[in-house]
Parts: sequence; C-alpha cells; structure tokens
Amino acid sequence: MTSAPPTADRLQPAPRTPAQARILAAALELFAEHGVSGTSLQMIADVVGVTKAAVYHQFNAKNEIVIAVAEDELVSLQTALELAELEPSVASGRDLLLTFVIDLAVGRRRWIGALQNDPVMVRLLAEHPPLQHLMARVYGLLLGDAVGPEAQVTAAMMAATIGATVVHPLVDGLDDETLRRELLRVARRLFAVDGSARSRRTPSSRRIRSQSTGS
Repeated sequence: MTSAPPTADRLQPAPRTPAQARILAAALELFAEHGVSGTSLQMIADVVGVTKAAVYHQFNAKNEIVIAVAEDELVSLQTALELAELEPSVASGRDLLLTFVIDLAVGRRRWIGALQNDPVMVRLLAEHPPLQHLMARVYGLLLGDAVGPEAQVTAAMMAATIGATVVHPLVDGLDDETLRRELLRVARRLFAVDGSARSRRTPSSRRIRSQSTGS
C-alpha cells in the first residue's frame, strides 16, 4: 500500500524559539488543568515568569497558542499516518496507526481528559485545514472505503472509545503499559483490526516520535 502525502495541507509547525517553547509548555499544562477557556494569557505569562506583553511578542493571540500546542502534539500522529500509508497492506497500516493512536492517548492521559471536549479547542481545530485534513486521512485509513452514517458512527465510536477509556476512573490504577496493552487488544477486536498483519519492520511509537521531531 502506497500513498503520496500531500504537502499543502500537512502540519508543518514552525521551528520554535526557546521562548516560544516555554510558552507552549506552560500553556499545555494550564489547558490540561483549566481548559482553554479557563486559561488566560496572564496565567501563561505568570507560569513562564514573564509579562503578558512578552507573551504577545511571541504569539499574537491565545488562539495562535492553542493551534501551536495542537500542532506540536499531533505532528507525530501525522508521521505515524504517513508511515502507515506506506505499509505493504491496508491491514498492517491500520494496525500501525491504531497502535500509535492508543500509545499517544495513553501517554497523554491528562491532556486528553481535559481537552477532548473543550469547546474552544474543538472549534479551533475544526476550523484549521491542516488538522481537518489530517483527521480525515486518519479515519480514511482506519475505516477504509466505508461511507455513510454507519462509517460516521464507527469513526465517532473509535475516537470516543479510546479518548474516554484512558481517562475513565476504572483505569486510574492501571499503569501505562497495562492500559496500552489491554486497550489495544480490545480496540483491535472491537474495530476488526488484524494485529497479526503488522509488518515486522514497522517502527515503534518511540521511533515515530523521534522522526517527527527530527531528534
């Protein structure tokens, strides 16, 4: 299976200066704790230890910070998708992508729990073409040629199931590796993804993140 990923709608986060990186790290923590609406630029400035004017010097508005945070968090998903699209079969590509999505969700439990239903985050991401395009490609690979209401419901269930599971109180006591293993096992069965089709040469999630950051 091969696919030439488009370039116009790819996530291409600009290189961050050290000052911008500190602002985005602080914003991510505050968004996770207070939500986007509950986080002000002054709160971000206070955590970084600078003035609000200094934050404005790096980003023109809070919306820019929200988009930048999302892009930085999801660029590794784009890398995983592009590698999955190069897998020799649709089945192995789906398993690679599902594995990475679950790994990302488990690794970012706190962030996902706070932001998956944040209305400001949802609205901004829905209005950002590169993120729209990325998610369309993700669901396109996971669902194949399925279209119509059933496909829409399946996609919604897939996103909701993974997102809700990692933050559910019943799994609070599970360590990340146990949660990752069991969630992947159940998700493969629930969404009919064949784990045995996975290519042995498929890179790990850790390597995917390294590739996406260039480190």
